[in-house]
Amino acid sequence: MSWIFVIALALLIFVLLAVVLKAPRGSWEVLGAALLLGLAGYAWQGAPALRGAPKAPAESTGQGEAALDVAERQKLAQAAPMSDKDIVVADALARHGQFADSAEFLRGAVQRNPDNADAWLAMANSLVGHAEGTISPAAIYAYDQAERAAPGSPGPGFFKGLAMIRSGRLEDGRKAWAALLAQTPPDAPWRADLAQRLAELDQFLARAQEAQ
Repeated sequence: MSWIFVIALALLIFVLLAVVLKAPRGSWEVLGAALLLGLAGYAWQGAPALRGAPKAPAESTGQGEAALDVAERQKLAQAAPMSDKDIVVADALARHGQFADSAEFLRGAVQRNPDNADAWLAMANSLVGHAEGTISPAAIYAYDQAERAAPGSPGPGFFKGLAMIRSGRLEDGRKAWAALLAQTPPDAPWRADLAQRLAELDQFLARAQEAQ
C-alpha cells in the first residue's frame, strides 16, 4: 500500500514541476528520469523508519532554475531594465549558482539604500537558492522588505508564493498568490499567467487530497 502512495506522490510532484511551476518542456524527460531514479533508489535502500541526519546545506548549482527566476523577476519589474550595478553582478552570480555571493553582494546594496525593492527581491531569491530551494525566515524578511519598498509591484508576492510552493508549503504559497491576484488590476499584463498558475495549483492540491 505504501508503494501506491509513493508512486502517486512522484506523479503529483512531476505535475507540480511541469505544469504549475512551468518547467521547460525540454526538461520533462530529465525530471521523469530523476523521479524514476529516486524511486529505484528508495526501493533499493529506503528506510523511512531510520532517524534523519541533518547537515549544513551545500551551495546549489541549479543554474537553469536560477536563470529562469532572474528572467521572471526582470519581466515583472515595473521599471525600465535595471541598471543597478549591484543587481547586475548579483544576477550573474545567481545564474551560475553562486547564491551566497549573490546574497552578500545585495546585502551591501540594501544597506546603502533600504528602499531598493529590486535588490531586496533579488536577495530573497538568492537566499532561497542558497538554502537549496527552502524558504527561510531571512528570505521571508527580504520578501517583506521588497513589498514594503514597492507596494504595487507583483514580484515580492509572486516569488514569495513560489518559494513557499517549492519548499512544500503549498497552502501558504496558494494564499500568497491568491492575495496577489486579488489586488492585481484587471488589465495587468501578468494577471492571466498568475491566474493560470493559481488554477493549476488548485487542481494539484485537489488531486493530492484525493490521493490521500
